[in-house]
Order: sequence, then C-alpha cells, then structure tokens
Amino acid sequence: MRAWTEDHLTRIGGSVELQIASRRPDGTLRPYVTIWVVRAGDDLYVRSAYGSNNPWFQRAKASGAGRIRTGVVERDVTFADAVPDSHADIDQAYHAKYDRYGPAIVGAVTGAKAAPVTIRLLPR
Repeated sequence: MRAWTEDHLTRIGGSVELQIASRRPDGTLRPYVTIWVVRAGDDLYVRSAYGSNNPWFQRAKASGAGRIRTGVVERDVTFADAVPDSHADIDQAYHAKYDRYGPAIVGAVTGAKAAPVTIRLLPR
C-alpha cells in the first residue's frame, strides 16, 4: 500500500475543500463533488454530511476507487475504511478546521453518526 508524502498531506489536508469523483464500472470518472477533507495523523479523510444515502458516498463505497483534486494536487485514490479508533482524531480535525462555519454544519460530519460514513483516501 502506498502512503501519502508529507507534501501531499500538507497540501491536500490544508485545502478547505477538495473535489472527489468515483469510478464507473467502465473506469471513467463520475462528475466531481465538492467536499471537506481533513488530515488526521498520516491519513486523509472525507465524510458524508448527509449520511449513507448520499449518492456520492454510495458510489464511492461501491466503486472503491476514484480521483481527488484540489487547487494544488490531483491524484487517483482508493476509498478505504477509517483506521480503527481514529474517529475521535477525525472529529477533532473537522472541528479545528471547520468550526468557523458553525456548529450545525460541523455537527453533520462529527460524532457517532459520522463514523460509519467516513472514507479514508489512499493514494494509488
């Protein structure tokens, strides 16, 4: 398994938003969706603010692969499960980065309900 470089962790993790697209069965990319991203340790994570029924989340979980892009980086990725026992650190990262947008918004991607809709982004 590949690991992110420190440069990628800093650049992607420091981006306010990224765009994420899953792959269709034929390998082509679906349209990009804009989403928040956080760095927790040496990993990058995204969460579905609208639960497991959110179409982008369902497609990402089904395909297992896609592409992310920010203003500074574009990479193919694998969509993986979160590292065990990482959710408190992920919550903390979301609060540190996004609390300025208000508790209702950050609350949609933190806490116990957010753990099952967490995707770890792994470089391919």
